Amino acid sequence: MLPIDKLESLRARHAELEEMLCQPDVLADTKRMTLLNRERAELGDVVAAYGRYETVAARLADDKAALSDPELRELVEAEIPELEAELAGIETELEELLRPSDPNDARNTVLEIRAGTGGDEAALFAADLFRMYSRYALERGWRMEVLSTSDGASGGYKEIIALVSGDKVYSRLRFEGGVHRVQRVPATESQGRIHTSTATVAVLPEADEVDVEIDDGDIEFQATGSGGPGGQHVNTTNSAVIIKHVPSGIMVRCQDERSQHKNRARAMAILRAKLLEREQSAAAASEAAERRGMVGSGERSEKIRTYNYPQNRVTDHRVGLTLHKLDQVMEGALDELLTALRADFQASQLEGRGDAASK
Repeated sequence: MLPIDKLESLRARHAELEEMLCQPDVLADTKRMTLLNRERAELGDVVAAYGRYETVAARLADDKAALSDPELRELVEAEIPELEAELAGIETELEELLRPSDPNDARNTVLEIRAGTGGDEAALFAADLFRMYSRYALERGWRMEVLSTSDGASGGYKEIIALVSGDKVYSRLRFEGGVHRVQRVPATESQGRIHTSTATVAVLPEADEVDVEIDDGDIEFQATGSGGPGGQHVNTTNSAVIIKHVPSGIMVRCQDERSQHKNRARAMAILRAKLLEREQSAAAASEAAERRGMVGSGERSEKIRTYNYPQNRVTDHRVGLTLHKLDQVMEGALDELLTALRADFQASQLEGRGDAASK
C-alpha cells in the first residue's frame, strides 16, 4: 500500500521549491539556490512517478466503471490487465524511490584510478579500466572530463583522475571502489606466461563550495613547470599547480591544462571531493579505515573483482558473480555487475547487515 499522504507532501514540497527558486532573494543567494536546486532534483523522480501513478490509476478506475456498459465492456476488458500491470510496475518504482537513499547518490563523481602491483602492466591495466568506464559513461549519456593524469613509463597511467557528470552517476559507480585484479599475458611476455597485476579505483562524490568551505589560509599553493614521462617538460611555463591543504595534509597536483587558472580550478575540485569523502567517512568510521576499505594497499591478495583474459571471465568477489563475457565488460557493459552490487547493498540495508557491498 503506497503512503499517499507522504507522496502528496513530497509533491507539495516540490511545488514549493519551484516557487522559491523563482524568488529574487533566492536567485541572489548562490548557496541557498544550490541547496534548493539539489532538494528539488532529489524529489523530481518521485513526483514524476507519482503523477504517472495517478494517471494510470484514473484510467483503470474509468475502465472498471465502463464494464457495466455493454458497448464498452469488450474493449475495457482487454485493456484492464495491461493497466493493472503498468500500475503495479509504477508502485514498485515508487516503493524503491521512497526507500532511504544515500544523499550522495545524485551527485557527480570524481573517479580515481591508480596502477597498483605489477609495474608497467599495472599502468596499462589502469588505462584499460579508464577506457571501460569511459565507454560505460558514453552509453549512459554521461560526460567524462579528465582532471589529472600521470603517465606510465611504457604507456598507460600511473594515475588518472576524472570527473564523471550526469544522471545519478555516484549511485551507479559507488560500488566500483576497491582493488581490481587482472590476469593476462602481457604483450611483452615472450613465453606466454600469465601475469597478475592490480589497479585501485576510488569513487568520490563531487563536492562544491556549499558542501566544503576551504579557508584560503589553509591552502599552500605552488606553480611549477609541467613535467612529462622521463623528466621531459611538456611546456616551459609554470602552468602546473600543486595545492596542499595544510590541516588535512592532502596534496593535489594538476598539470594537464596549459592554463594555470584551469589547473588550479581542477585541483580545487579534487581537493573538495577528498575533503568531503574524509568528512563523510569520519561520520561512520575513522577516515583511515574507510580509505583502506576502499583502496587497500594495491597488493594482489586484496581484490573486489578479477578480470581473467585467457578465460574471458570477470568475477566480482563481493557478490560471487562470474560472467564469461569479459570482452563485453571491457567495452563498457557494466550494468549486470552494477545492478547485482546495488541489489546486494539494498538487501543488506533491509536485513540490517553491516557488510554492504560498498564497505
